[in-house]
Amino acid sequence: MEVEQVRDRVGAVLDEVSKVIVGKRDVLEVLMACALSQGHVLIEDVPGLAKTLMAKTLAGAMRLGFSRIQFTPDLLPADITGTYVFDQSVGDFKLRRGPVFANIVLADEINRAPPKTQSALLEAMQELQVTIEGETHRLDRPFMVIATQNPIEFEGTYPLPAAQVDRFLVRLRVGYPSEEEEVEILRRRLSRRSDEASVEPVIGRGEFLEMQEAVESVHVDESILRYMTRVVRKTRDVPEVELGASPRGTLALLKLSRALAAMDGRDFVTPDDVKRIAIPALAHRLILKRELWYTRVTQESVVASVLRQVEVPKFE
Repeated sequence: MEVEQVRDRVGAVLDEVSKVIVGKRDVLEVLMACALSQGHVLIEDVPGLAKTLMAKTLAGAMRLGFSRIQFTPDLLPADITGTYVFDQSVGDFKLRRGPVFANIVLADEINRAPPKTQSALLEAMQELQVTIEGETHRLDRPFMVIATQNPIEFEGTYPLPAAQVDRFLVRLRVGYPSEEEEVEILRRRLSRRSDEASVEPVIGRGEFLEMQEAVESVHVDESILRYMTRVVRKTRDVPEVELGASPRGTLALLKLSRALAAMDGRDFVTPDDVKRIAIPALAHRLILKRELWYTRVTQESVVASVLRQVEVPKFE
């Protein structure tokens, strides 16, 4: 598949999803870029901003298997991965697969479950496999975890460890809709006469796998590689940061910028691709100094400052 075809198919998917999700095209584009990059997404924002609906409609538009896990304090690892149960009809144990065996897995309010349960997703996210009773089971491609958490409630929650947050390719914030967008939400609810909203599939699983492969053909110039590296290395030197982004952050810039280029129908990456994706890809990987927690300095503002300081490569 050529990158021009990737652009056309991504446009068709986003147009279909936009029939349900009003506005937020920029958020949907980053979500799609993450899917093409074979990464995972952490969506952190207040309730009621269609975080769950985004994941469900994206899966529906691409005809991918979807499952939703509601994380609660009493959720067990086996509730995610599955377990062996005794089948009396055959007199033997049979694997009952958990919801992780899907193409897009929504981990809703992931910080409400204890660390032992949260970590049940780690092997699936990193290795595309799960181990149950010592037996390894491969997951079908594509595989993507979309985790959500609400930043307004901390009682009865278990904050994700920094090492686990680092495994998400991007962290997104949806934000409130504008006045016109909110009015449009009401209009659409009136017109469909139901709370249920659905989308039609516009591509299939095989086609999406071809799109992922096409992203791997996007060229990245040596100067762009050095630019990515300098941006990430700069995050380790700024005075506001206790711990900067690791090489995993550099790889995130590489994968996501290639996906954005393909989504624009280009077979090469530009510095603008890197700038566009830098904050979602790097901000959640920074650990600020403790004395700055109650100031206006944020992880996002630090990355934005770094982008202003690092020289952009120039081309003839």
